[in-house]
Amino acid sequence: MKSFQSLPFINLIKKPVRSVALMILSAFLAISAFGGTIAVMSLQNGIDSLEARLGADIIVEPYEAATKGSFESVILQGNPGAFYMQSSVYDEIAEEIDGIEKMTAQYFLVSANAGCCSVKVQIIGFDPDTDFSILPWVERSYSQELGYMDVVVGASVEVSTSTDIKLFGNACHVVGQLERTGTELDSAIYCNIDTIKAMKQSASVKQLVDYNGADPDKVISSVLIKVKDGYDIDEVTGDINTHVRGIKAVRSKSMITSVSGSLSAVSSAVSVLIGVVWVLSVIIMSVAFSMINNERKKEFAVLRVLGASKSRLSGVVFKEALMITFTGSVIGILLTLAIFALFSDALLSSVGVPFLLPDTMTILILAVVTAVATMLAGALTSAVSARKAAKADTGVILRGDN
Repeated sequence: MKSFQSLPFINLIKKPVRSVALMILSAFLAISAFGGTIAVMSLQNGIDSLEARLGADIIVEPYEAATKGSFESVILQGNPGAFYMQSSVYDEIAEEIDGIEKMTAQYFLVSANAGCCSVKVQIIGFDPDTDFSILPWVERSYSQELGYMDVVVGASVEVSTSTDIKLFGNACHVVGQLERTGTELDSAIYCNIDTIKAMKQSASVKQLVDYNGADPDKVISSVLIKVKDGYDIDEVTGDINTHVRGIKAVRSKSMITSVSGSLSAVSSAVSVLIGVVWVLSVIIMSVAFSMINNERKKEFAVLRVLGASKSRLSGVVFKEALMITFTGSVIGILLTLAIFALFSDALLSSVGVPFLLPDTMTILILAVVTAVATMLAGALTSAVSARKAAKADTGVILRGDN
């Protein structure tokens, strides 16, 4: 009975409304599982990326900036900001605090009309001689020394390398672009200490930045500290807050922990939603296949009279379900990929926490697993109902006594 091989496909073509409805249900299953899993993984990747990018145990900020959450606002919420404290703070920490392995200063500026962007841009200056936070990432995209008026841009800054952009009237040469981190650091511009000082002077002359009366060459925005092994990070943090005035030292992990708390809540909600959607979808799919197969009793009875065995009838329905769920899962997976590709930046802004998509291989594996799981869910529910329908008495059904 070679015609049985094409029968599943013919049945799907002859009943387009039924087939499309089941495909949509399968696509919804795939979207919930695939999209939900990618969302949870992306949130965790973002947190890991943020921790790796900071690379510091302790962050020192001006006291006023710390109370307003300015540093977190710059990194997480993407609100460009600039805050300052006397650069003498750096020397005080180095001279009075024990247990410091590495220490580096950073300088923040905000440009409202960069040549690359139509919105405010965060500019972060660092000292290549002492930096351990930004330079390792810069070296991945630009192996040479970052020169005067050379800048490296984040992954979300839409500008080509080997081009010039204007920052506070200074022509800056774009020499590289950093890898995506899933944080608002992707929208920043990075340069060395000499370049940032020149920009600070230009901003001061044009009265674009208020340094509270301080010499722009004698202010810094933050100090990043890595603690020596054997020293307690909390104790070093406390020593800094005790001995240095006008600042607030915070353990970077505490900032990340607060973000992780938000991540945990979001991940839990997404996981519960995935479970609920799957349970409801499988129940609906089971009911749908049962109703459909019940309506097809006469069709099955005729096929039985023509010589089809119960197992062959179950095989036909099983193949139909596989074709439907495979097509639906592929559609769902492709729609999910399109949504993340087009709106990943919007998702980062809306969730308020770092968001970094998994690598291509991980996404491919997740897609295959999702497709297989969706196909199995549909095929098994259809097989059960088909088995029941195939067991019905053929003579009774054909006489119309069903």
